[in-house]
Amino acid sequence: MLKFIVKLHPEIAIKSRSVRKRFTKLLENNIKIVLRKLDEKVQVQNNWDNISVVTKSDDAQMRLDFIDGLQRIPGIVQFIEVTETSYENLHDIYEKALDMVGPTVVGKTFCVRCKRQGKHDFTSTDVERYVGGGLNQHVDGASVRLKNPEVTIRLEIKGDKAYIVTHTHHGMAGFPLPTQEDVLSLMSGGFDSGVASYQMIRKGARTHFLFFNLGGAAHEIGVKQASYYIWKQFSSTHKVKFISVDFEPVVAEILENVENSQMGVILKRMMMRAGSQIAEKMGIQALVTGESLGQVSSQTLANLSVIDRVTETLILRPLIQHDKQEIINIARKIGTAEMAETMPEYCGVISKKPTVKAKIAVVEAEEQKFDFDVLNTVVENARIMDVRDIDVEAKQELKEAESVSDLPAGAVVVDIRSPEEEDTNPLEIDGIEVVHLPFFRLATKFGDLPQDKDYYLYCAKGVMSQLQALILHDSGFANVKVYRP
Repeated sequence: MLKFIVKLHPEIAIKSRSVRKRFTKLLENNIKIVLRKLDEKVQVQNNWDNISVVTKSDDAQMRLDFIDGLQRIPGIVQFIEVTETSYENLHDIYEKALDMVGPTVVGKTFCVRCKRQGKHDFTSTDVERYVGGGLNQHVDGASVRLKNPEVTIRLEIKGDKAYIVTHTHHGMAGFPLPTQEDVLSLMSGGFDSGVASYQMIRKGARTHFLFFNLGGAAHEIGVKQASYYIWKQFSSTHKVKFISVDFEPVVAEILENVENSQMGVILKRMMMRAGSQIAEKMGIQALVTGESLGQVSSQTLANLSVIDRVTETLILRPLIQHDKQEIINIARKIGTAEMAETMPEYCGVISKKPTVKAKIAVVEAEEQKFDFDVLNTVVENARIMDVRDIDVEAKQELKEAESVSDLPAGAVVVDIRSPEEEDTNPLEIDGIEVVHLPFFRLATKFGDLPQDKDYYLYCAKGVMSQLQALILHDSGFANVKVYRP
């Protein structure tokens, strides 16, 4: 049997009783949705100050899957893996602890911490002293240190049950979905927009995805895959929408009619106008962007102020004070960096000398040259789809690049991971040739490979290999499939 005790994010614990009850009920339901996909009979119980999760399975893979699932649910700051046992007295508790966690303190300093609920003829301090003293005497090289020990042994006593903590895991923290109102996140597929979307999901806001297409089919496919990944990983408990807007006509209108230095700011204002119209139709009150103060010319305080004045819709910028490296680090942590690194960059308009101090009067004068029927038309033609259909669509589009786990004789595997990933965990397959060709070189180097062979693209998660296979298919390479061991 596996048992986990889920700890609430501290900000949930300080809410009023009614709000806390609502938040914990939502979290309980979200845990059930995620874990019942793994075990239909999992028991999830709301205990007010924590949520317990119990499965009768003791399968090692099931344990890892449960840990992975709980780590991706907003609202969980920490969860502990415990072994439940009955006891008769303090010595019984000590013997159980010695058997279960004794090996972890061999040759190390340690302390024992106990939380107790119910009526007992001993205190929490009595448990700590008795168990700690026993381990100190009977475990080789172990010694008690109350401050900064190498190992902290945690016990919880509730009634006639003792819970010995064997592992502690960290979660996403934040608030459960959907404790906040819905938001519409502007997705480009790069580092910033993906991390901004994740941050809003983490704060309990059901996050829909809005894509302004400036670069054609390949760009849209990449952004769809990135959006689907973020939803699947962190908010699959709730349905969301993916909206695609063909913005190339808007860009063409700007390039033809707007003064060069004002193009970047006006493009952003057009996006905010379009986003606000779509949000209003969907009953959404806020837009989300990945903008960070001073990162590029359009993101100065002066320019952001002018951009914001184009709409009354609330614009949220969760990354406003983040440095680029901080954003990249978060992207690597949540698994979106690999996709962001290979995403095509489409700026739409590039000014030779973009303004960094836009003036509202100048911008509005330039916008009078713009034909707003173009903007209204692209908004009217926006394509709205259920984010869950992205996976179905991708599989249909990739029917000739099916995923395989068993490689045929003569197959060549192309490892498209970054050189750093490949160095850390080299891919070796008995009897199969492995070619190392990073994703960012595929477009220019794949054609140099002998084209009388079948190639199977490999990456850590399978998302990037599917995207690259589709792009290679569009370039005329039909001999490409995906390898998923």
